[in-house]
Amino acid sequence: MRSISIFGATGSIGESAFDLLMGSGGPEAWRTVALTGGRNVARLAEMARALRAEIAVIADEALLPDLRAALAGTGTEAAAGTQAIAEAADRAADWSLSAIVGAAGLAPGLRVVERGGTLALANKESLVAAGRLLMGTAQRTGATILPVDSEHSAVFQCLEGGKLEGVELVTLTASGGAFRDWPLERLPHATVAEASSHPNWAMGQRITIDSASMFNKALEVIEAHEFFGLPGERIEVLVHPESIVHALVSYIDGGTLAHLGPPDMRHAIGHALHWPRREKLPLARLNLAAQGSLTFRAPCETRWPALALARQVIAQGGAAGAVLNAAKEQALDDFIAGRIRFTDMAGAVAHALDLAAGRPGFGASPDSLEAVLDWDAQARRDAAAWQTAAA
Repeated sequence: MRSISIFGATGSIGESAFDLLMGSGGPEAWRTVALTGGRNVARLAEMARALRAEIAVIADEALLPDLRAALAGTGTEAAAGTQAIAEAADRAADWSLSAIVGAAGLAPGLRVVERGGTLALANKESLVAAGRLLMGTAQRTGATILPVDSEHSAVFQCLEGGKLEGVELVTLTASGGAFRDWPLERLPHATVAEASSHPNWAMGQRITIDSASMFNKALEVIEAHEFFGLPGERIEVLVHPESIVHALVSYIDGGTLAHLGPPDMRHAIGHALHWPRREKLPLARLNLAAQGSLTFRAPCETRWPALALARQVIAQGGAAGAVLNAAKEQALDDFIAGRIRFTDMAGAVAHALDLAAGRPGFGASPDSLEAVLDWDAQARRDAAAWQTAAA
């Protein structure tokens, strides 16, 4: 019986993983070590009971009494807080899913890698903010990192045995999000509710808005650079509204391999869960005759300036990824709170990058979690102050 942990169990990725686990034997087939969640005590407790988890951790410490009450008599230990989440990652598990959204997912993922575990990585920010640190630690400890982002999982599956020799170009596809066909002049007036509705994928609010701004794809470009070791000029983005082709790998002999499948995150999760084998998954099968057609177009960087910022970050290296990630999170917070417009987010991130570039140590990759968090905190302050600076 393999042992598993899920960090971010109550989010959309965690829910998909839970569905796969329960559909493949539940607690009779899997030993669940740890489950963590943000604030949804009822759902976290329900999952912990169903999978008979050893420990359940809620991020909000004020909710610990509620979690303890919900788990009374189950035998599942209850804990709370960011330190408890990190400590849960120290518990031995054969496979750990990092699905916490944002920079908060970095610490538990790094703990898994430090103990030489297998990390199924859905948290984009870990590679963006601390790619060299995470990948370097994995190399030192012998840990395995498997991609769970649908695009990076697709690239991973298209590579011949994981080899990069002969790869000319990697193409990540993007749906274009909620505003892909909006007139440009309408974008400054986009509301949070409008940005929170994705045409293809069922995801949480933050990543859905990131899809509309294409910041999610900007993160994925940086992620591909860090994970696969490809230079920025060999990674491109293609708008593909149907979300059927998830990525393409083009080789120097002119051949291109594409990964296709319905827009369902359970495929990428299931692939990582069972790797290096393939197991049957309860997913809809692709029917191209019923689909009829697939369309593609180049992204407009006037509409999606985040893509240019991704290339800037790859070129700058050093702490640029940590700065972009934190500034993006702050700008997203400010948009959701109504403090800035949808189209202001890229400006806030660019402002934070400009300021960071003039600070000592910017050109060196952060070599510790503490260093990453220092850059993170400063970038959030800079992005939050952008409106004042721009006025």
